[in-house]
Amino acid sequence: MESQFRRGILDACVLAVLERGESYGYQLVKDISQFIDITESTLYPILKRLEASNQLEVFTQEHNGRLRKYYRITAAGKERITQLMSEWEEIVKVYQFIQKERCESHE
Repeated sequence: MESQFRRGILDACVLAVLERGESYGYQLVKDISQFIDITESTLYPILKRLEASNQLEVFTQEHNGRLRKYYRITAAGKERITQLMSEWEEIVKVYQFIQKERCESHE
């Protein structure tokens, strides 16, 4: 999968999970990896990029005597999901067009 395309998909996945509620890195990997391959080493640069663009915010909270970094979506992040979904609808239309053309050319 082309890296820019994959990056957009992973951004959308992270934001979608956070739209359900705040979470932390390991849990995000578990939630997302059910649908697309992602590792912690892939996730953390995404989280930093989304934080830098104000699409999510970070806070720490104690868990079992240790501080854990949590992430929550912002209004800008919710707006980005809406934008990504709109772009995705366009990609689906293009995919359907290509499928149709390929099927018709093989008849």
